[in-house]
Order: sequence, then C-alpha cells, then structure tokens
Amino acid sequence: MDDEPGFDDFVAKQADALLRYGYVLTGNPHDAADLVQEALVRLRGAWPRVRRKDNPHSYARTTMTRLHISVWRRRRREHLAGELPERAGYTFFPSDEEQGLWQELTALPRKQRTVLVLRYYEQLTDAEIAEVLGISLGTVRSQASRGLDKLRSSLSPSSPVTHGSVR
Repeated sequence: MDDEPGFDDFVAKQADALLRYGYVLTGNPHDAADLVQEALVRLRGAWPRVRRKDNPHSYARTTMTRLHISVWRRRRREHLAGELPERAGYTFFPSDEEQGLWQELTALPRKQRTVLVLRYYEQLTDAEIAEVLGISLGTVRSQASRGLDKLRSSLSPSSPVTHGSVR
C-alpha cells in the first residue's frame, strides 16, 4: 500500500525526463541513473511537503543539480578508466547521429557544462543559475562564455552539429 499518495505516479511519469536531465548534467548514462536514484530517494523523504508545491518536477531537477555540484566539488578532478564500459542501449539518450554536440559538452569542465545545461536545457536565467549553484552572477556569465567559446572552437564545419546549434 502506498503510504505517500502520488509519489509512485510522479516517478512513473517523470523518470525518463529526469534521466535525460541527469544525462545532460553528467554526460554519462550510468552517472545519470545514479543521480536520479539519489534525487528520488531524497524526494521521497520530502514528498509530503513537496507534493503540495506547484512543480515537484522542478524540485527534483534542483535536487539533482545540487547533488551533481556536490560531487564535482568533492572530486575536483576526473577519474580515468583503463577500459571504456560497454555502451548502454538507452532509447532516451541522444542517438549516434546526435552525439557530436553532446560529446563536446561532456569534454567541458564540470562547472562550464553545468552552467550551459542550466541556461540552455533548463532555460534558467543567469540570476537563477547563480542562486542554484551558489556562485556570483559574474561567475555564471564567465563560465557560460568560456564554455560556449570552447564549444564553438571544437565544433568544426564538417561536424554534423553546426555553430547555429549553440546559442
């Protein structure tokens, strides 16, 4: 019996969207799944309070963003693997043809990638991004500018993704 009405329905309806968002943040389907799982565990604990809000999906995304930030603040560096894992066949992640921009996005430093994801995928304002990340407005703008510059310089004209794809 469901002791928290609506949580199971929320998860059933929003899991794929949250997983896609996690993938955009992390650039890795496995890390995305871990991020969604941890966010849903935390959301479950706060569900009686969250379900009364206008947008529990937004609450879940904010939780995921903050969890992701806490991970890269703790690590501050990438961990390299000796061998690449087998590629998972998730249908809601970008296809092989759409991978150009996503691969370049994952090559960015975590803070730049997070700022660009929040700005262009979540369509948050710079002030909202600064609040979510706990950084200054100037830092948001400089990270976005640096990230866009790196994306523009790394995407060649022969790439399937053109400069027009990045704002």
